[in-house]
Amino acid sequence: AAAPASLLALTLALRTLNCFLVQTSFVPDEYWQSLEVAHRMVFKYPSPAAAPPPSPFPFSWSLSVLNIHNYGYLTWEWTSNLRGYSYPLIFASMYKALQLLAKDNVQLLIWVPRLAQAVLAAFADVKLYSLVQHLENSETAKFVFFCQLCSWFTWYSCTRTLTNTMETILTIFALSYYPIKGSKMANSWKYLALVALAIIIRPTAVIPWMPLVFSHFLQEQRKADLILYNCIPVGLVTVGTSLIIDRVFFGEWVLVQLNFLKFNVLQNLGTFYGSHPWHWYLTQGLPVVLGPHLPFFIHGCALAPRRLRILLLALIWTLLVYSTLSHKEFRFIYPVLPFCMIFCGYSLRYLKAWRKTAASFLLLSNLVPALYTGLVHQRGTLDVMSHIQQLCNHPQQSQAFVFILMPCHSTPFYSHVHCPLKMRFLQCPPDLTGNVSYVDEADVFYSNPLGWLNKEFYNDTLLPSHLILFNVLEQEISSFLALRGYEKTATVFHTHVPQGRVGSHISIYRRKTEMNY
Repeated sequence: AAAPASLLALTLALRTLNCFLVQTSFVPDEYWQSLEVAHRMVFKYPSPAAAPPPSPFPFSWSLSVLNIHNYGYLTWEWTSNLRGYSYPLIFASMYKALQLLAKDNVQLLIWVPRLAQAVLAAFADVKLYSLVQHLENSETAKFVFFCQLCSWFTWYSCTRTLTNTMETILTIFALSYYPIKGSKMANSWKYLALVALAIIIRPTAVIPWMPLVFSHFLQEQRKADLILYNCIPVGLVTVGTSLIIDRVFFGEWVLVQLNFLKFNVLQNLGTFYGSHPWHWYLTQGLPVVLGPHLPFFIHGCALAPRRLRILLLALIWTLLVYSTLSHKEFRFIYPVLPFCMIFCGYSLRYLKAWRKTAASFLLLSNLVPALYTGLVHQRGTLDVMSHIQQLCNHPQQSQAFVFILMPCHSTPFYSHVHCPLKMRFLQCPPDLTGNVSYVDEADVFYSNPLGWLNKEFYNDTLLPSHLILFNVLEQEISSFLALRGYEKTATVFHTHVPQGRVGSHISIYRRKTEMNY
């Protein structure tokens, strides 16, 4: 039996609420690798005169759809052909529709993509229910579904415009058609197509699916048919579509998935963004992502039927492969979290006498981190954007110049402003040439903030009208601020746990001139 419609309605309502109760920033990629790129794909400067002089982006080729009149910032990954346009294209389509309806105001540009992710997340939750219902029974499905909805990390991540979120959603859909022994929904073509789509959007999706596809191949009686009639056609269609999309927007033939894997896995250049010990996923990553579900997951692993061991194997394999890469993040293992929820569900089902207590514990203990991380922790970098948006409506908007003096990509950019304001931030592209003494702009700035500012803005005519910075920097550059006539106009809360260059509050400074903003 299919999942009841009432279940889908309830889940849609819950994930919509989830969307609006997540008002914090997690990682820069949720804006810079999706919404910012989509904004550049769709929106042009109001007039050619407003466009800046040709920039160093190699995106003004005649073959490319993107030209200098489009505004939105493309980070170094795009100029190095490491990212594909397939994922941003989803949001660019929404932006285009809003533009055609003349409804492209900044709030809709921010919330429509998030709501779309929330809807997809709700469908994925119901798919997970259906999968377990077909494998086992409605009772087990109910507990797995409950565990999935309780998960604080799923709440925190599932409505964000991250490739990891899309990879997780597609993994759940693919898993529901995967031929686990006893599954009544198995469909090789469907699951392979969804896996291929996940790999196009985030090439690392190949990692959790390697043991699963290999296991399917070993069990398959008609191996040649599986390759000839499923794998090859699916591969050709998805790679072909991805190539064409990237050809349109890059202006040349690029296989970004190969570049992405080469950069992140083979060259291991991700270390530029920090490295962690080999055991990090086992000692911190998985325990934090699972949170209060951890004891139930361990209990469930011991109870689950043999046929589900392949999911456990895929999970262990994923953790091991990711452990060999020095740059580690919580979100990288998010796609295998639904696997864990299946085992947690088995645990709850067998806890007969303690079930109510266990369920109450799961719900309440996940509620606190879900609401705190969604509403409080790291909210300032999004809240500060509403202050920048106000400059768009100012009659002297063209003279405004906002400089974000923060660790690079701390805030979103044009996707959260939606007007061609002059804006700048400290840059931090990694060195791809092998220069040992390379230091990025952000590091140069932080090594001597005052000296850097005085050198960069030696002439008063170059000064930004607005400076946005974390409070930890204020004291160090106070003489520059006073001397150049800056006054603090607002303070925005960011986090209770300031670290290093990231302060607890964000300060907005405006330069006192005859014209006030």
